[in-house]
Amino acid sequence: MSSNANLNGMSPVELESEITELELRLKDARSRLQDAGKLSIRNLSMDHQDTNKNTQLPSFLHPLLLICDTALPLGSFAYSSGLESFIAHNKVSSTQNTQSASFQRFLKLSIASVSSTSLPYLLEAYRFPGELERLDNDFDASTPCTVARRASVAQGRALLNVWEKSFRMTYSRRTHTIDPSTTISAVAAIENFSQALKSGGFDDELLGPNGHFAPLWGTFCSAVGIDINLAAYTFMLNHAKAVLSASVRASVMGPYQAQSILASDQLRDSLNNRIQAEYHTKTEDAGQVAPVLDLWVGRHELLYSRIFNS
Repeated sequence: MSSNANLNGMSPVELESEITELELRLKDARSRLQDAGKLSIRNLSMDHQDTNKNTQLPSFLHPLLLICDTALPLGSFAYSSGLESFIAHNKVSSTQNTQSASFQRFLKLSIASVSSTSLPYLLEAYRFPGELERLDNDFDASTPCTVARRASVAQGRALLNVWEKSFRMTYSRRTHTIDPSTTISAVAAIENFSQALKSGGFDDELLGPNGHFAPLWGTFCSAVGIDINLAAYTFMLNHAKAVLSASVRASVMGPYQAQSILASDQLRDSLNNRIQAEYHTKTEDAGQVAPVLDLWVGRHELLYSRIFNS
């Protein structure tokens, strides 16, 4: 056998050529593998950045969740918004269907009443926080029911205390909200209102502002940067939650039935429809659309025994 040939019949030159070709292919493969590794790391980094970006929730969501919390010390648990008086003055059958239908009627009237009397003041206070003291005075003058007026003032002053003791330190310095100029104006309005309320005295209703809940809620939501539509909706939703909570404690229904009403599309649509109906209503046009609510709330103090303040 010739020494110039290998077992496959290839010459040394051909073998060297093949080895060179294989080395080039190996080098190319390693280069492509390295590029693929860099691309994978870059994609992973981009995915991580996108994930971080997606988990950054809007700044208004945090205060929104806080004001929706039933643990917020506003005292709403102490009021039935006339439900206890309604039950006492409307003797209905003890059957579950009859009680449920009667309560649904009351809840519908209560939502309509609160939206027509309170929402215009809430929305205007949100849009023009500098008018807070005037709106508070007008709301007081347009609320003839003494019991309802007292409940509104109690919850409004509780909200003011929540601002001073819990929210002021964080939100009085913020400017990166929906509308920084409105937010700054709202913070100033709350501070001025608080000072005027303290100088007027908490026990003398003839001097200084009163501290009604609806206009203070609108200004408060503006100060913490919550959208005006969410401010109105949470106000109405919290009212519905308070009435349903009172119905459970008054043994009108069980907790699961109350939650089913709270979670229903019917209640959600009712709240949205009432907000839409009052969204552009001027405060001078606000008024009671369910006068019987004032009678039920007003006669609450005449009950022989009661578990709620209104």
